[in-house]
Amino acid sequence: MASSAEQMAGLNLSRFSQATELKNRIWFTLGALIVFRLLSHVPLPGIDPKALEALFNTTKGGVLDFFNMFSGGSLERMSLIALGVMPYITASIVVQLGTSLSPTLAALKKEGESGRQKLNQYTRYGTVVLTIVQGYFIAVGLESWGATQGLSAVVEPGPLFRVACVTALLGGTMFLMWLGEQITSRGIGNGISLIIMAGIVSTLPKTLAQLFEGGRTGTMQPLMVLGIGVAVIALIAFICFMERAQRRVLIQYPKRQTQRGMMQADKSFLPLKINTAGVIPPIFASSLLLMPLTLVQFAGQDATQDSKMGDFVLGVTNALQHGSPLYMALYALGIIFFCFFYTAVVFNPEETADNLKRYGGFIPGIRPGKNTETYLDYVLTRITVVGAAYLTLVCLVPEFMFSSLGFVAIGGTSLLIVVNVTMDTVTQIQSHMLAHQYGDLIKKAKLKGGARR
Repeated sequence: MASSAEQMAGLNLSRFSQATELKNRIWFTLGALIVFRLLSHVPLPGIDPKALEALFNTTKGGVLDFFNMFSGGSLERMSLIALGVMPYITASIVVQLGTSLSPTLAALKKEGESGRQKLNQYTRYGTVVLTIVQGYFIAVGLESWGATQGLSAVVEPGPLFRVACVTALLGGTMFLMWLGEQITSRGIGNGISLIIMAGIVSTLPKTLAQLFEGGRTGTMQPLMVLGIGVAVIALIAFICFMERAQRRVLIQYPKRQTQRGMMQADKSFLPLKINTAGVIPPIFASSLLLMPLTLVQFAGQDATQDSKMGDFVLGVTNALQHGSPLYMALYALGIIFFCFFYTAVVFNPEETADNLKRYGGFIPGIRPGKNTETYLDYVLTRITVVGAAYLTLVCLVPEFMFSSLGFVAIGGTSLLIVVNVTMDTVTQIQSHMLAHQYGDLIKKAKLKGGARR
């Protein structure tokens, strides 16, 4: 058994070494991600790094930490790509929601490739607008940030700094959007997803170093360190299993006459993923929950001058801290709500039922049309309950670890993104390997056919 496994591994490596196009795509992807990491260390013009670091430490636990994680620390350093690809993701979600709410955008979606290109163009326009708006508020916020503490992250505040800041952030975000599209077309995997994953993974070495240092110095028990590692591995295995889980609905097609004159009925399956909403629900829920805490932190001393206001601010801050019971309860409710909401946006039972009826397909025992729509909606609702429970569990386990241990290796949202992107990338690599293998077989068949002639 061991020798056969070694032979299979050697065979796969030999096939990989022969797949020149696949190797070029992987090298291109790695080069693009290196460029992304280098840009995260290029600061915005007119920023005082030491003052910025001191001010950023006062907002720990807020929404800035959340977006800083996705940008790979670029927001903390206020680099050219401080906004990362979040404006592009937001614009994509808005356009996707618009296709469900606007008849004009819905008609574009049905036009095929030309409609998809127009929607992508609208997404780019939306990215530009969102980046300009967010960049302006970041510039104004940097100028006023820390005024009550006698600190200023901006060397020379004024209109010139605002224009330079917005221009630099716009250029950085648009370059990342272009880089992601280049990775998608010339590399391996989804470029935007890989950029987000690279930002998350870049923070892991520092986190693991803190974990092992705590075990070495005795601040954390060795069994605790081992337990955290086992929990992370178990979560990864659980995520892999649930992301592959599907509810396959049998679709039957009427009998058709074959070339030999035989009547044959075709059948296929409609795969419904358990987690149709993906990682959108945790992202939305986290952003909404952390926003009040961030506003309170930015308000600083000005919001606490009045004793009643100060008590209110302190109560909000304590109630919405990571790991608090209220935070975890609202987080779970937010994930469940956005699971059902985004699933309803992504999957349209009425459109699916109409397509099945148009092509003659039907679900055995279910009449085409309205009955099929009702059945699909019923099945989708049931599996979304399971998907919402799965996402809630994965995201609350790290929060529970944080509340009980005071340390978490990686957040649930981050873990979901990393595992999903890794699985998608590996699947694409396997597809390229399979295409290369079939290409070799076709070439050999042509050579043999030519030799026989």
